[in-house]
Parts: sequence; structure tokens; C-alpha cells
Amino acid sequence: MIKNNKKMNILHFPQLDSILMVEDAIQKSKDYPTRMELWKNLPKQMQYQTFKLILDYLERSNKIMFNKDKIIWIFANNKKLNELIQGAISV
Repeated sequence: MIKNNKKMNILHFPQLDSILMVEDAIQKSKDYPTRMELWKNLPKQMQYQTFKLILDYLERSNKIMFNKDKIIWIFANNKKLNELIQGAISV
């Protein structure tokens, strides 16, 4: 993996269950968490480097975006977004 034109030394690649756990935690959060809040509140602990790699993957796959330090789930199945769309005034 190359980031900022430098190769990263990745010690541990995340497993699918870890990726799904992070996705689920982001989607179920009532407020938009920071990276550290999310990492500390995961059901199972993982290395921070692995966690950051998962967030990088989710951002590159257009599932999340960052608003300053907050993580926002933007993938099509966003429950909060769907509620806003349903409640919007149609023109």
C-alpha cells in the first residue's frame, strides 16, 4: 500500500470480521464518532494500525468520509440519511 508516495509497513492485514465490526460500529453510533472514540468502543480490541487501515479502506471505497475529526457513514444504506430523505419536502 502506498500513502503519500511512501510505502507503509503493514504488520497485520484486517480480517473480514474486523472490517464488518468497524462498519457496524460506525453505522450503529448515535453520533458521529472520532477515530479514538470509535476505536476505544469497539466490541473487540485490535491494533490501532489495523484500525487505521480499515478506516482507510472504508474511505477509499466511499463508505465513510471525515468531517474534521468525525467519521460519517455515507454508504447508500445510511439509516440517518434515508430518514432525512423521507422527511424532506418534495418540490
